[in-house]
Amino acid sequence: MLIELHIQNFAIIQDLTLRFKPDLVVFTGETGAGKSIILDALEAVLGGRVDVTAVRTGTDKAVVEAVFKLEEPFKGKVDEVLERENLQDEPGFLVLTREIRSEGRNIARINGHSVSASLQRELGAFLVDIHGQSEHLSLLKEQNHIDLLDRFASTGPQLEVYGANYRQLRAAQKQLDTLRQSEKDSARRIDMLTYQIKEIEAAKLQTGEEDELRQERTRLSNAENLSGLTQQALMLLDEGTPEVSSISDLLGEVLRSLGELARIDRSTQSLVERADGCLNTVSDLSMELHSYAEAIEFNPHRLDQIEERIDLINRLKRKYGNTIEEILVFAERAREELNNIEHSEEKMGELESFIIQLSEVILIQASEISTIRQKASLLLSAQIEDQLSELHMVKARFKVDIRTEENENGLLLSDGQRVAFDSRGIDRVAFLVEPNPGEGLKPLVKIASGGETSRLMLALKNVLAAADTIPVLIFDEIDQGVGGRVGMVVGEKLWNLSKSHQVMCVTHLPQLAAFGDQHYHVSKQIHEGRTLTEVTMLEGEARQNELAQMLGPVTEGTLKSAAETLTLAARKKDTIN
Repeated sequence: MLIELHIQNFAIIQDLTLRFKPDLVVFTGETGAGKSIILDALEAVLGGRVDVTAVRTGTDKAVVEAVFKLEEPFKGKVDEVLERENLQDEPGFLVLTREIRSEGRNIARINGHSVSASLQRELGAFLVDIHGQSEHLSLLKEQNHIDLLDRFASTGPQLEVYGANYRQLRAAQKQLDTLRQSEKDSARRIDMLTYQIKEIEAAKLQTGEEDELRQERTRLSNAENLSGLTQQALMLLDEGTPEVSSISDLLGEVLRSLGELARIDRSTQSLVERADGCLNTVSDLSMELHSYAEAIEFNPHRLDQIEERIDLINRLKRKYGNTIEEILVFAERAREELNNIEHSEEKMGELESFIIQLSEVILIQASEISTIRQKASLLLSAQIEDQLSELHMVKARFKVDIRTEENENGLLLSDGQRVAFDSRGIDRVAFLVEPNPGEGLKPLVKIASGGETSRLMLALKNVLAAADTIPVLIFDEIDQGVGGRVGMVVGEKLWNLSKSHQVMCVTHLPQLAAFGDQHYHVSKQIHEGRTLTEVTMLEGEARQNELAQMLGPVTEGTLKSAAETLTLAARKKDTIN
């Protein structure tokens, strides 16, 4: 439920905070006082469109904040969105904020986190349903009728199973279409893939070989230099020069001198051992250098082979990938694609059989759902006609029109007809109404009378209340075209609806307003040359005076009528309870 609404610098509202009860809340007041502005502000914080003209003149920004208390059975979808977007804050509560800046920027927030207006709008759709006149009535949109019928018929479990199969069918059809399209140019594609695979396989690439080749090329290119450096090192280690003895000979002399030293002073024995180690190390180094020198290869032919191999790898890299690993992955994918193309006829046959079988299953499921809808539609029509009768539309008829549409690509019925189908099944649903006898059943959108539309919508809301997943229902002047006698019935219906939902209503009928559990009066005041909207909660005598004023000039007679209206509404509530 909506527990608090704060509006600041929005149109002619300077600073307003409203706190709401969970029952029926009514707003009354003269036309132009600001009742619709309150609803506009609420629509804005629910993610609706809003522009800078909403910012009060002389201020930088307008702010609207709505606080909701989340309760079962309405919180499920809201919690899903909050978890998905990581926007959870205080459990059981939700705060929506909308800032409209005078320079044109809009900021939407959920629980203090900046979000897109579209996300705020997605969440708002699960929280509040605002019913105004004509274009605001979702009831007039035929595409919504099947959802309303399904909620009444409780087809959710069946639709979930059907929907899973429907998505699987569409995926299979898409895959089949792709294979058929590929088949058209398969010969050209087979030639290309075959050439690419053969070219890569002929190269016999090995992971890591490019680095090894480059290292070998470096050695072969510098063989003469490597040999010279190696021989120079060996000469110094083993042979020496006429002027200087070799390192091995010098270390041998060092070792002999240290040996004589150790015989005189045993404390220097460790020096002997270290000198002996140095001599052994030099000996090992010399042996390894001899082996390296013998391995140095002067082979121009091998160098040419390596250059050709590296050039081949570079050509393949330009075609198929930046590394040998990527080239090998390309080849594997090409083999898979070639295999798919070569076996496409077999796969297409399998897919066609699968699609036929799944279509038969889907047809059975869609037919079962259609049967449930047909039965529910009769009950829905009867209940709505009962509601309309209570709303003084005694002769009105209501019908749920359920039909199918032919489609050459649709599901095949037993009579040979193919019918269109989608994620909701094979049915096309439309609500038809005949407000007055003899006019014939017509789509809701063609109903001319606003009062009839309002009563029909209220009848639907009452019938569908148990299935309605939106916690807050707001009716903007639902009493349009409705007289005082019917107004009492409308008030009773709204109050009955408020037992399962929080209901807010803007009204000009005292008979309807009398049913409010919370009554706000909206007025327009002039303060320091500026127009302001003021909202006052009415109780007791103040409320009676407001109802009297709605009946006409406040007199003893209208005050008495107002008191009687309040008493009658209270008795009706007791009866409903």
